[in-house]
Amino acid sequence: MLDLHNKEERCSICGKEYTSIHTEAMPGVEIYVCKDCLEAAKDNFIWICMSCGKVYMRAKEAVLKRMHDPELRRAYELCENMQIIQGIDMCVACDPESVVEYVNSAKMEKFAGSC
Repeated sequence: MLDLHNKEERCSICGKEYTSIHTEAMPGVEIYVCKDCLEAAKDNFIWICMSCGKVYMRAKEAVLKRMHDPELRRAYELCENMQIIQGIDMCVACDPESVVEYVNSAKMEKFAGSC
């Protein structure tokens, strides 16, 4: 839930605007979001890496078209009209080896038991 207080910080998404609109993404980590980036969240999925702070913004329509996991796709479709900015634990910029390992293990799990 976004909160408003008197302290202004640079927007965690665009890094251009100063804003007091913020939320605590995880204990002790506040994310600041300007009004323009909140507006952008209507049409885009926005992910922020909690490790390095890198921001990934992708059009909702494009993400949904490329998604193959039916359960994950359905979850995102239910959120399509919401303004959601998600924190992720790591990203390919700060920990590429772990991301590749995760993707490979997910692929192995998906095909486990098939001939």
